[in-house]
Amino acid sequence: MIKKYINRLAAFIAATVLLLTPISAATPEKICPGGFPFGVKMYTDGVIVSALEEVETDSGTVMPGVNAGLKIKDIITEVNGEKTTGALTLSQMIANSAGAPLTLTVEREGETVSLTLTPAKCSSDGKYKAGMWLKDSTAGVGTVTYVIPETGEFAGLGHGICDIDTGKPLPLARGIVSGVNISGIKKGSPGSPGELRAGFMGGKVGILTDNRNTGVYGILSEHPNLKQVELGKREEICEGKAHIISTLDNSGAKEYEVELSAINKSSTGSKSFVVTVTDKALLEKTGGIVQGMSGSPIVQNGKLVGAVTHVFVNDPTRGYGIFIENMLAEAERIK
Repeated sequence: MIKKYINRLAAFIAATVLLLTPISAATPEKICPGGFPFGVKMYTDGVIVSALEEVETDSGTVMPGVNAGLKIKDIITEVNGEKTTGALTLSQMIANSAGAPLTLTVEREGETVSLTLTPAKCSSDGKYKAGMWLKDSTAGVGTVTYVIPETGEFAGLGHGICDIDTGKPLPLARGIVSGVNISGIKKGSPGSPGELRAGFMGGKVGILTDNRNTGVYGILSEHPNLKQVELGKREEICEGKAHIISTLDNSGAKEYEVELSAINKSSTGSKSFVVTVTDKALLEKTGGIVQGMSGSPIVQNGKLVGAVTHVFVNDPTRGYGIFIENMLAEAERIK
């Protein structure tokens, strides 16, 4: 019995060490393209105000959140000087306030402001409320762009997980990476982006460490066996034929032919060039680029040169790509 517990403890320590292994200090000359899907549940650093509403009290209708000066998309990071740990905890603090004012520290468009919130007693249930809806997490599916097998370091999406209104990456407190099971495809058409339909599989296969404009970054404890290729620098990328690596069903990753054009050699963001899908099999299955394919590696002349990032809403056969150098440069800055 003791031996069994020792073995379990050893396995737990080994997995923890893998997840905490420092990222390599230098950009590798060779790297493993991904092309396989991953699911992520991301918890924000702070609680986001998603809506503001009225509270009915015995003396009339009030809006405590509005009166405090809160705005939709504000991120509440502290309450009475203590760091917020989630939407549920903050809701409980409001309910237990007995109407006493709460001092909020709020991040708003890069600035920090201090506000005073006075919860109101709801006449229908007798609970103290702030008249606001809160969220602290988001989930989605994307494609892994590259993996460094020695450390498990990976990057995916080619763009950040962003606020739908501001377009800015959400602040990351922690994130869990899971495997996914692809159940089908909603084919894209002009004006109606398609998507990979996928469900999260049980268990955790990695962690997210950063959410940046150029993608999400983290460490995988599990990943498929992948083939290493050379990195392609932006000076080497040319207009013309290339391939993307994507997984569209549970049979695994496959290569599909695309054309690269409108290459902006000075780009440092996630829209470095245009990707046009020319592969007949891919067009038949998806109509072009669909949600969930973001992060699909792009290989040209045998080298990993970038990743798919966005789709053109009015033309799903086309989208943007990012230089792999931009993703790796951001990984270096994170260190």
